[in-house]
Amino acid sequence: MSTENTNQSSVVERRNFLGLIILGICILASSFLIAGAYKYKFKSRQTIRVTGSAEKDFTSDLIAWNGSYNRTNFDLKAAYAQLKQDETNVRNYLTKKGIAPGQIIFSSIKIDKIFKSNYNEETKSTTSEFQGYNLTQNVKVESNDIVKVESLSREITELIETGIELNSPEPLYFYTKLADLKLDLLAKAAEDARKRAETIAKNTGGSLGKVIKANMGIFQITGKNSNEDFSYGGAFNTSSKNKTASITVNLECEVK
Repeated sequence: MSTENTNQSSVVERRNFLGLIILGICILASSFLIAGAYKYKFKSRQTIRVTGSAEKDFTSDLIAWNGSYNRTNFDLKAAYAQLKQDETNVRNYLTKKGIAPGQIIFSSIKIDKIFKSNYNEETKSTTSEFQGYNLTQNVKVESNDIVKVESLSREITELIETGIELNSPEPLYFYTKLADLKLDLLAKAAEDARKRAETIAKNTGGSLGKVIKANMGIFQITGKNSNEDFSYGGAFNTSSKNKTASITVNLECEVK
């Protein structure tokens, strides 16, 4: 073998050896990077998830009373005239009871045709017989004077005695400062969640780090001291004057 061939062989061997060294270094570096990434990933999973809650009792400051009345007649004009007279009588009655004109809202008149179905045994067919027109109108009262409107809702049967066919359900109760109440409860629920997380971290030998995620949970309004069921979408009670508002906050924090 010539000297030239021997030199070329040595060069190739040195290159191969150098390539193996570089490959080894790359593998070692990759191992450190993977280990570091795994360690970081493992550390990032050390979190605490808690749910804080807050509730507050309050009294409604707005009441809404609704009523409806109707007239039925074969003659549409006659039925309309009767219903308009009922509207005048209802308005006068409410005004005498101390309700301001601006608090009284009358809806448009709804007109329905009434038909009676007759079945013929001989021909096995059904025919419709016109029975007249039924006209319906709704009236609504909204007021901050809850006591006055509550009294009105109990005495409204006096209108029935005048010949007005009035249907009157129980009044509804609302709260006009609900947005402020909700913000206050959110702050208290978040504080409660933070305290719970700190207690868990402390009793497991760690300390609480930064907040990773915070979400508002369910906001509900139920009747005070009632046994109403809590719903997934959040209950909103309108039948009780005295209510209880509650809210939850879901918190996820790091543990150091």
